[in-house]
Amino acid sequence: MGLIYANGQGVRQDYFKAVEWYNKAAEQGHATAQNNLGIMYQYGKGVRQNLSEAKEWFGKACDNGLQQGCDLYRELNY
Repeated sequence: MGLIYANGQGVRQDYFKAVEWYNKAAEQGHATAQNNLGIMYQYGKGVRQNLSEAKEWFGKACDNGLQQGCDLYRELNY
């Protein structure tokens, strides 16, 4: 659902709702949602930009086996 709202697929684009749905899935350990939530924090879409929070979510995505989360986590550490 988060991706649907983030991209406006069949609904009006709404970053706030996207963050809400990503957060629900991320809290349940869904790696892609954790990564996407990190991206929202990285760029300040639907939330206030917070690179520390982004890095935390990328780290969780990485820990759950998502390579993109690992890559983005490393990028924020440079």
